[in-house]
Amino acid sequence: MHSTHSMVVSIIIPAYNEAGTIGQVLDRVAGVPLELSREIIVVDDGSKDCTCSAVTEWMQQNPCIPTRLIRHDVNAGKGTAVRNGIQAATGHIILIQDADLEYQPSDYPLLLEPIVSGAALVVYGSRLAPRSRGQWVCRRQWIANRVLTALTNLLCRANLTDMETCYKAFRADVIKSLRLRAERFDIEPEITVKLLRAGYRIVEVPITYCGRTKQQGKKIKWHDGLHGIWAILKYRFAGNG
Repeated sequence: MHSTHSMVVSIIIPAYNEAGTIGQVLDRVAGVPLELSREIIVVDDGSKDCTCSAVTEWMQQNPCIPTRLIRHDVNAGKGTAVRNGIQAATGHIILIQDADLEYQPSDYPLLLEPIVSGAALVVYGSRLAPRSRGQWVCRRQWIANRVLTALTNLLCRANLTDMETCYKAFRADVIKSLRLRAERFDIEPEITVKLLRAGYRIVEVPITYCGRTKQQGKKIKWHDGLHGIWAILKYRFAGNG
């Protein structure tokens, strides 16, 4: 890897109808102290609210921070947004950040240090690892996550605590080498299963998490858990599909 000061981390933020939080998220992403340079890539996934204009306004107010906005004309799903963000990223490291306030960018140093030091190629921020601090608002989401993580561990001989976490960081060449196809929330199991099948070790670090309710804008639904189970089985046993 390059020296720390010459390295760039690309922070990908998929967003759909997040006008109420995207500005605060961008402030936090831009404000966290890092030894690396950063580029921010917001992928507005066909939002029907003012997410796009909120991002544009923030970019105008912060011209010194390298930020790009990718706009989908229609809602194509989180998976599509993440894939397009990865394709557009130019950094040495790629990190995924949700556009709500559930995850804290102050955890970036924990996520990035193992990659910067060469100790890991892939790091997940776990909401369930020892020493993690979190508040799960929806018990059904917690149960679904445990089931999906356990199934991933069983089928892929892994030992993860939180496969569904948003906070995933990768050396860029690693994540760009995967043939990702998921369009929606099944992007999480697709990335994880394909990394494990390719032989990559996933290092987990504890993070801070503050879940939100459906009324607060949570997008994931109960049937996404069923899709997650199907995705794990599909990507585990369907060749390179």
